[in-house]
Amino acid sequence: MRVRRLWAALLMLAAVSATAAPVPVKGLRLWAAPESTRLVFDLDAPLEHTVFTLRDPERVVIDLEGARLAASVPLPVAEDAFVRVLRVGERKGGTLRVVADLKRQARVRSFLLPPNPPYGHRLVVDLLTPERKVVAQASAPSEALRDIVVAVDAGHGGDDPGAIGHGRLREKDVVLAIARRLVARLEAEPGMRAFLVREGDYYVGLRERFEIARRARADLLVSIHADAFRDRSARGASVFVLSRRGASSEAAKWLADQENAADQIGGVSLEDKDETLRRVLLDLSQTGSLEASIDAARRVLQRLGRAGRLHSREVQRAGFVVLKAPDVPSMLVETGFITNPSEARRLRDPRHQERIAQAIAEGLVDYFRSRPPPGTRWAATHHVIRRGETLAEIARRYRVSVDDLRAANDLRGDLIRVGRVLRIPGAAVPN
Repeated sequence: MRVRRLWAALLMLAAVSATAAPVPVKGLRLWAAPESTRLVFDLDAPLEHTVFTLRDPERVVIDLEGARLAASVPLPVAEDAFVRVLRVGERKGGTLRVVADLKRQARVRSFLLPPNPPYGHRLVVDLLTPERKVVAQASAPSEALRDIVVAVDAGHGGDDPGAIGHGRLREKDVVLAIARRLVARLEAEPGMRAFLVREGDYYVGLRERFEIARRARADLLVSIHADAFRDRSARGASVFVLSRRGASSEAAKWLADQENAADQIGGVSLEDKDETLRRVLLDLSQTGSLEASIDAARRVLQRLGRAGRLHSREVQRAGFVVLKAPDVPSMLVETGFITNPSEARRLRDPRHQERIAQAIAEGLVDYFRSRPPPGTRWAATHHVIRRGETLAEIARRYRVSVDDLRAANDLRGDLIRVGRVLRIPGAAVPN
């Protein structure tokens, strides 16, 4: 009797399963970035999925079990690096198949995301450039002076809107606008070059952001964000650097990762070093980067305080992944609270965005004037006065006249202050 009841229950469960309504795919979106493409499926509930690739021609196949398409199929943009066309069909058994015909070979990863307003359940499929092992090579010494390089990272992007503020203002839009203004300001400084880590509305992985800065040999990375908090009265800007604990955990990861161990830290290859020496070199690189990050962050925070209200008057420390490059000084700027109605209105205002960009730029310029990276034009045309130096000695060193040195720095006499940065007229290289 008990066995019969069990069989009846199993048959009823199978019947219910067979007649269960398929999960609707309410949206299918494509986000094209220069080095990747992201497909996002908006779902009513999580479901099982399978992803695999086919060759000759290159294709990616995505099977969603128990799903039906309830949305239009997007057309890839011409600039899409991977997807030529998307095709959708329903297979026997209730499987929805999506095929992406590719322009070139891709590495694929997929994952499910839980609801995060304004989005519900999502399936994300990323098409990425196949990994290539990078062999560290010693850089040939160059006599030519170079520009200072600043990487400007606009947080979030693409399917990740960041915080949603008053009036449905999206963090990803605000920070990209500020980042573009900051790049323009820095590019206007002779001897400086700046670039956007994220140039448009697409998502870049957190570690990929600082890897982009490293590959570009950036002298500093600044990541732009807009804060959010459940208390709508919270307001003001903040500046963060990496915490010591975050640096320590990242060091352990780098030393455990064989690919990273073969990479370069501050221009020094770790591949042929024993573990003890690798730890010492990495620690020295991290210590120098953290000190530089704190110095630059303090100067930026000071300028932001002149441009508006600060949430904290001290540089904050946190374990943000984007700050974890061991050899690139980095900071994260929270430009204000997007969840504060009055602050959201200001963040939307192009004039306020310009004021923020100007404040950050002025702080960075102030930092690089006091600590110009070796080998840059600024290192040759700016001099930090040290104890015991005289104006005549500095003039002789840079092969300029004392009168020209006075005129370039608005000096009335020969009295100079330790720590002041002198601008050296011309592009003379010191002896």
